[in-house]
Formats: sequence, C-alpha cells, structure tokens
Amino acid sequence: MSDTMKAVRFHRFGGPEVLVYEDAPRPELKAGEVRVRVHAVGLNPPDWYLRQGYEMLPPEWRPEVAFPAIPGTDISGVVEAVADDVADFSVGDEVYSMVRFPAGLAGESKAYAEYVSVAASEVAHKPAGIDHRHAAASPMSLLTAWQFMVEVGHDEPNPLQSKRHEPVPLEGRTVLVNGAAGGVGHFAVQIAKLKGARVVAVASTPHESFLRELGVDDFIDYTKMIPEEAARDIDLVVDAVGGPTTGRFLRTLRRGGALFPIFPLGFSGEVEAAALGLTVSTIQVRSSGVQLAEVGRLLNDGAIRSAIDSEFQLSEAHKAHLRAARGGIQGKIVLTTT
Repeated sequence: MSDTMKAVRFHRFGGPEVLVYEDAPRPELKAGEVRVRVHAVGLNPPDWYLRQGYEMLPPEWRPEVAFPAIPGTDISGVVEAVADDVADFSVGDEVYSMVRFPAGLAGESKAYAEYVSVAASEVAHKPAGIDHRHAAASPMSLLTAWQFMVEVGHDEPNPLQSKRHEPVPLEGRTVLVNGAAGGVGHFAVQIAKLKGARVVAVASTPHESFLRELGVDDFIDYTKMIPEEAARDIDLVVDAVGGPTTGRFLRTLRRGGALFPIFPLGFSGEVEAAALGLTVSTIQVRSSGVQLAEVGRLLNDGAIRSAIDSEFQLSEAHKAHLRAARGGIQGKIVLTTT
C-alpha cells in the first residue's frame, strides 16, 4: 500500500479557498488504534473555526496549529488495519467515530482524508441500518445533544465552567430548541421527543415541515415573531446557536428551569439567571465510543435519524465550507470519498 493518501489540508488560516485537496502522508497505526478507510466525513463548526485560526476565541485560548493541517473529526468507514492490542475491532468492520475531540482541536483529528487512525476507545460499529453518509453526519452533533441532555458520560473537568454539567429530567417537560433545524438542533429535538418532552422548535420558515416531521409540537418562526416573546413556561432551553444573545431566553423559562447554551461564549446573564432561580450550564463534548454505540442503536432502528443538508466530494471541501457559510443548514453537510 502507498505511504500517501489524498487529504484536504490548509497551509495558512483563511476562508474556504485555503482548503487544498492534495497528497499527504498516510497515518501510521499506533498502539490502541485502528486505521479506517474513510467513506464519508461529517462537517461541524469546529472545522471552520480551525480553518480560521479560532479567531472568535480570546488569544490565550487559541491552540497552536502546525501547518499543513487537516481539519475534521467525524468519519464513517471501514477498518483497514488494527493494532495488536485492539480486540474489539477487526479488519473489514464498518465503523464510525468522532476522532480525537477535543484533544485534536489544533488539527490532530485529521478527518478530511482517505485514511484516519483513531483510538479504538473512540470508535463504534456503524449502525447497520444507515449508510456511511448518515453515520458520518452524526457523531459530534448527536454526542453534543446526548451529553448535554441525557448523559455526560465522563468525569473530565469542565473547561467552560467550574461546576459539573447535569442534564435535567425531560419526561413531561417542555423543551425549547433554538436553531432546531441545524446539526445539534435536529438531534436535540429528537432526543427530547424520545424522552417524552413537549418540544417547541425555533427556526426559519423553510424548516417548518422538516421539524414537524421530526415531531415538534410547536414551531416558532423567528423571521415572523420574536421567540423570547412568543415562548413562556419553558422547562429547558437548548440553544444550539448560543453566543452573546443566548441570555434572551432566560425570560422564557419557568422558575427552576434551565438554559443549556451549546456555544456559551459571550453569555453574561449569570446574575439575572440566579435572581430568577434558573440554571445555566454547558459542557465540552468529548469523544466516546461507548456512547456512539449507545446512540448507534437508536440510529439503527430509526428512533433518531440524521438529516443531510448537502453532499460534496472530499475534493470539494472548499465548496462545502462555502455552503456552511451561507447558513440555513438543515441537518448536516457531508463529504464523500467514494
């Protein structure tokens, strides 16, 4: 086998135009790892954050990136090689993974490539009931929603807050999901419904029928009304958009309610939340083969499904990033290598 492969790399920070499809070294196999022949790659916001040099983070938080760098974390493919100390996977197994996250924030995940090496602990067998495209569309977004809403699944210190994040009960509660049609949002909607919640979805007009199909009970079109004025007596807000404006949802919550901003940077409503008797909590999603196996059973039987917004060849990664920059994404953007 050749020592090289095709991959998408960038040699400097910038816009989608810096992504180059070129030859790169095929990853070596280390102890505890499997090497996967990648069939599909799912896109996530950290992909373009990395490409841009994490310009939205304070300088002291920005990881040191070594060029050339390969972006991406989410893959689905077939095991091509297995380290001697790995017992749970064999050559030929179909698998999916969120590769080295957050450990690979500086580009060590390297998912935009024909081959990826990954710790066996971060891998799960691909749900047999879905194809590689839909499997690759799932890991980061689905694990984010799951770890926020159902089970954190690890005891690592929370870099985003001093307290441990604790999911809240969902059965019989009312959950509002902002950015409900996007990657994390459309999984959060399905998890809330699966766990017995009444779901209010916030999105724009083109996404209403899609979200109704996912089972939302009420739909707020933010292009026609102000969500924080339209919603009341909410038990949990999952803000899949987050950022500095996430505090506006505090007023929608009943006392004892919770706000989970997926992207918490810029939130400044701690004093207001405390005065209202509300919890605001967030986490950093982490790779977990165990949890991917758990949610994989839900993907396999159709209890949760991943939606694909658009699909591009690996060599067209720059076009995929342009699509992401236009916004209005319904589900996930996927790259394919075959």
